[in-house]
Amino acid sequence: MPVTFKSQATGNLVMIAAHAEALLKLLGKTATEPGILEVADMPRALATLHALDPDQLPDSPAHAADEAAHAPDAANRQAEDKPPVGFQDEPVTLRQRAAPFVRMIEQAQAEGKPIVWGV
Repeated sequence: MPVTFKSQATGNLVMIAAHAEALLKLLGKTATEPGILEVADMPRALATLHALDPDQLPDSPAHAADEAAHAPDAANRQAEDKPPVGFQDEPVTLRQRAAPFVRMIEQAQAEGKPIVWGV
């Protein structure tokens, strides 16, 4: 089930629940219950998300996909003579998935509006 982030400062942001949960976990929140990110908490949230490192998230689905895609196994080593992987086959990191949420927080902070989800 997707998570919809809402703010009066921006349009809605819909995110896959697993990715939203991984991001909110970093902020000390959860996607399974309604929540709010207050304007006063946004500077800390932005600092946390800007410093996002996939190695910090061993339990996240995005991290697992990242690890699998970059793991050097025999098939990958022998595939050097194959054509390069197309962009559609490249894994998307949690840091990349966080970019729209970061922009949303920045806009909401600039306008002094909170962000809510699950409501």
